[in-house]
Amino acid sequence: MIYQRPPLRPRQALAFEGQPIGSVEVAVAQHLQAHGLLAADGAGWRVAAPFDALAHALREASLLGAWRNEPLPVLTEAGQRVGLIERAAVRALGLATAAVHLTAQTPDGRTWVQQRAFNKPNDPGLWDTLMGGMVSAADTLAQALERETWEEAGLRLDQLQGLTHAGHLLIQRPSGGANDVGYTVERIDWYSATLPEGVAPENQDGEVERFDCVDLGQLRADIVAGRYTLEAALILAPDLIDGLTAP
Repeated sequence: MIYQRPPLRPRQALAFEGQPIGSVEVAVAQHLQAHGLLAADGAGWRVAAPFDALAHALREASLLGAWRNEPLPVLTEAGQRVGLIERAAVRALGLATAAVHLTAQTPDGRTWVQQRAFNKPNDPGLWDTLMGGMVSAADTLAQALERETWEEAGLRLDQLQGLTHAGHLLIQRPSGGANDVGYTVERIDWYSATLPEGVAPENQDGEVERFDCVDLGQLRADIVAGRYTLEAALILAPDLIDGLTAP
């Protein structure tokens, strides 16, 4: 599935050693160029300094959200890893990221969901799939699935019944409000499973406010009411999202 929205303002291509890696707003690119970090490259820009220098310059210009001290891989359009960069900087540079989600049902067909902690920097208090997390620079997809399932839901994979890869979603959209210079490009792989009777999630990392089990009617009503993250809504009920397209 693909969910796509145009950027709020024009963006130009960003490349590293001749390979496309992202995009950047013109004013942001010119700011980085003035510090010797980007160079003009035809109709776009090329990286002319270490990636961590770009991240720190963006931070000093107050162009980033919360600094995470979490490196993410920098990937070319072909998926080749060419470096690492602080997580907070990926949206400003339009860099592609990867995430993993887990949906889970009860044996009688209800859906397990989580409410995100109110102190999370993104989508605080909104409802989400049972688990959703970023694939870090140190993770494979399988490792991220295992780690995030434990940290967010307190579950080991061998406790899940019928665990299967259920699909992938590509999201391309502005990453915040009108003053945000970021653009999200993220591939989400999601998995589905059943939690047996007597098995319930229990958060381990403080990033979940609470869990709930909901029937299909409540789930869809809450999605329509805007109580879920976009990612969760696209995974759990894509037919409710205006503008969703599938290849």
